[in-house]
Amino acid sequence: QVQLVESGGGLVQAGGSLRLSCAASGRTFSRYAMGWFRQAPGKEREFVGAIRQSGSTTYYADSVKGRFTISRDNAKNTVYLQMNSLKAEDTAVYYCAALDYYCSGYGCYDQDSQYKYWGQGTQVTVSS
Repeated sequence: QVQLVESGGGLVQAGGSLRLSCAASGRTFSRYAMGWFRQAPGKEREFVGAIRQSGSTTYYADSVKGRFTISRDNAKNTVYLQMNSLKAEDTAVYYCAALDYYCSGYGCYDQDSQYKYWGQGTQVTVSS
């Protein structure tokens, strides 16, 4: 069982930056690949990006590539989402999620049904 708690959301102007954190409970954090998803009002939840267990490989949705960066600190049981050059369309509730298998390739990580554990979400609002 893994419990995930996101933090760092808030209100920011377009062009600004935010860093989200996702803290995980338990001593087996390093066995989980971690994903970030987001859901805007009236829309389906969408994949933002993911990071594999060692942190050496990341995957990003085209909509955030070059602007967002995912990293992790396995010693602190925490994964981060650094968001730069924010746009109004980035406004959403952001969720972190964990999956406990090893797989290579974007298709292993971009569907929410692949993830076993979810955080409660944190709101990000970008004003234009």
